[in-house]
Amino acid sequence: MQVMTPRGPALVEIDEAARPRLLLVLTHGSAGGVDAPDLLAVRDAALAVGASVARVTQAFRVAGARAPGSPARQDEAWEAVLDELRTRLPGLPVVQGGRSNGARVACRTAKAVGAVAVVALAFPLHPPGKPDRSRAGELRGAGVDVLVVNGDRDPFGVPDAEDAARLVVLPGEGHDLKRDPARVGEIVAEWITRYA
Repeated sequence: MQVMTPRGPALVEIDEAARPRLLLVLTHGSAGGVDAPDLLAVRDAALAVGASVARVTQAFRVAGARAPGSPARQDEAWEAVLDELRTRLPGLPVVQGGRSNGARVACRTAKAVGAVAVVALAFPLHPPGKPDRSRAGELRGAGVDVLVVNGDRDPFGVPDAEDAARLVVLPGEGHDLKRDPARVGEIVAEWITRYA
């Protein structure tokens, strides 16, 4: 479905569980899409534990941009999508998340949209080549529990355990988390069931 935001249309693909216990809303990184291997694995594992899953292609990507623009504009568009999803799928607790830049959006907007938790896949702790500029404050400022799943070879860094409610560091994985996406899905599915 298409959702109009203040930044243009976003696209949402919804997979509904037979008897949904919660809604998991996921989005992509700045240059990727919602069909990334880790996002698909998380979708499949979440459906298996009774979560309906909405994968959101953000407005900037629908418009063809590779960079998301300012955080404020990206967050404004995200909040519009979540408002629409809550209207269409009422009464379900919402866990939101994404990979890389999408994880940052999920952390920054969690309180504003009433999410009960955040899933942060491949959270980019620092900008490329700037390890001195930490984004850990976004994790700590989410205002809800955050699960972080990162690879130990992620060039964007790995958050510290105290930056999240739970940190899982997968050996041999890089930023794309594509060596064992099924494992990523298992970790997320096990964690989100506590919020159903």
